[in-house]
Amino acid sequence: MNGDREEPARLLVGGTEVARYVLDPALDARHGPRPYLHPVRTLAGTVVTDALPADHVWHLGASLAVQDVNGTNLWGGRTYARDVGYTWRDDHGVIAHTGWSERTAERLAHRLEWRDPHGAVLLTEHRQLAAVPLTEGSSAWRLELDYTLTAPAGQDVRLGSPATNGRPDGAGYGGFFWRAVSASPASVFSASAAGEQAVNGSADPWVALVGTGSDGEAYTLVFTGLDDGDRWFTRTAMYPGVGVAFAFDQPVTIPAGAARRGRHAVLIADGTLNRATAAALAVTGASAGR
Repeated sequence: MNGDREEPARLLVGGTEVARYVLDPALDARHGPRPYLHPVRTLAGTVVTDALPADHVWHLGASLAVQDVNGTNLWGGRTYARDVGYTWRDDHGVIAHTGWSERTAERLAHRLEWRDPHGAVLLTEHRQLAAVPLTEGSSAWRLELDYTLTAPAGQDVRLGSPATNGRPDGAGYGGFFWRAVSASPASVFSASAAGEQAVNGSADPWVALVGTGSDGEAYTLVFTGLDDGDRWFTRTAMYPGVGVAFAFDQPVTIPAGAARRGRHAVLIADGTLNRATAAALAVTGASAGR
């Protein structure tokens, strides 16, 4: 982008600000500069995202990023190399906002470019975000994310992860990722399992994360929207986070000139939800995402 940096956009539900969208963060290239949502709040005001945390500075609220895009690290941090492990490399690119298609209090749509360290375009993207109220009196709202990634006409684009590059232990992250915040240990469960190890790598229709904001109030996030081949990436022990992983155990290729579409929904609720309530909310999210 040229000129002054774009001010963050805001998403509102019923006149209440529920999220800010940072378009052009002034970040070190090693932190994976990209648009991200932070802070995201419940309707009661509890913050449910974290950005630039000390343990993983390149975790930026809720964002879309992949660690290996034809060899370019767009996630940030060290790159995992087979038979070497994590190492710092000069391979960091940027995901850049290039123009608005729509900007209202309830819906944001814009164009982006995924660029390598030299500025060459790896992928173009069109992204839409929406803040959707649920039924009147509900303690939850829904964030909808819809994006299309398109490869250049003359080049296939390979999406990989630390796992596809040799890291064990289910580290298949890369895709839509939500770095949560929790003042006490968070918990995660899905339609059929509970706990980080059981949910990580699964393909259940939804995943819920329960945490505690810095204000001491509990919240629940319910994620939906896996596409064919996607898997859930979950963490609670080291840090709280949930992601839709594109290349959890196998690399994925977007053929030259072709597009990959993703549609996800996150239900953001005050309080601690049980499995039955989370499942009911997941149905509304799934129908919105399709």
